[in-house]
Amino acid sequence: MRWDRFFEDLQDQFDAEWEAERAVLDTEAERLRLSRVALRERLTELGRGADTAQTELVFDLVGDATVTARVSAVGADWVGVVTAASRSGIVPLGAICSVGLAHADLLRSARPHPVERASLTERMSIGFVLRDLARRRIPLTISTTTGRALTGTIDRAGADHLDLALHDPGSPRRADAVRGHRLVPFSAIGWVRIDSLDRL
Repeated sequence: MRWDRFFEDLQDQFDAEWEAERAVLDTEAERLRLSRVALRERLTELGRGADTAQTELVFDLVGDATVTARVSAVGADWVGVVTAASRSGIVPLGAICSVGLAHADLLRSARPHPVERASLTERMSIGFVLRDLARRRIPLTISTTTGRALTGTIDRAGADHLDLALHDPGSPRRADAVRGHRLVPFSAIGWVRIDSLDRL
């Protein structure tokens, strides 16, 4: 009888140590998995699924700007957003200081779905998107990383900057309405708010 109890105690002790060791290994595996998850993957997950209409995020941006919106698209180095007022915008990933969200969404975004092949949108850089806005002559507002708002139309977008014709918000770009021009480096863009969706 004593030997039976002795072996049972040994088995219980072995099982407890095995479970503790397995828990440590699981924790390390989870840490390793999380170390490979990028911000754009988490934002992609937050923009995915049927419940995205309720997933409003608070983007704190450089230049002390805050944008409350849901994710509509994620590119190589930018995120497309739609505000509650149905205004669309583009936020460079480098301009994001923090993202406020519900705890459940935070946990959900930490387990992104595996993507076999990146879509065209996910491969587009911010330069590509800004060149398309220039081609379409879309009036917009650029909030810079210093907090300044520049309204106008993009005339050209280069490799790392754009030419902006300044004019009143919402009005079309006409030579007599342009009141100045700016060269804006992509690195100085806090976010781009699209003022007219008519031509998108």
